[in-house]
Amino acid sequence: MNRNVLRRDPGSVDEQQRARMDAFWGDRTWDEAAYSKTPGLFGEIDEKTTNEELAAAFRDRLVQVAGFRYVPEPMPMRNNKGAVVYYLFFASPNKTGGKIVSEIFDKHRDRGVS
Repeated sequence: MNRNVLRRDPGSVDEQQRARMDAFWGDRTWDEAAYSKTPGLFGEIDEKTTNEELAAAFRDRLVQVAGFRYVPEPMPMRNNKGAVVYYLFFASPNKTGGKIVSEIFDKHRDRGVS
């Protein structure tokens, strides 16, 4: 089963997948982070943002909405071909925990990149 919720065309995202993403994100604002409006010949076009941009938006949400003070840059988890499969996040109210995880993430961030 394909678990990828986001499609290039936001109109083609299945309603069950939208509900799944709403539950994960907490509301429907993920839609604004996942798709940007760009000018087209016949008006604005919804274009899928990059996975990096979506990860950055989720990181911001952990800080601004969930209230975590220490959220280091997420760790891209790669498959054996070096492609990013998902991002590993760490969020904490604890400065020491954030520092330790930042060091670990920074040490291994480029692992699997050719």
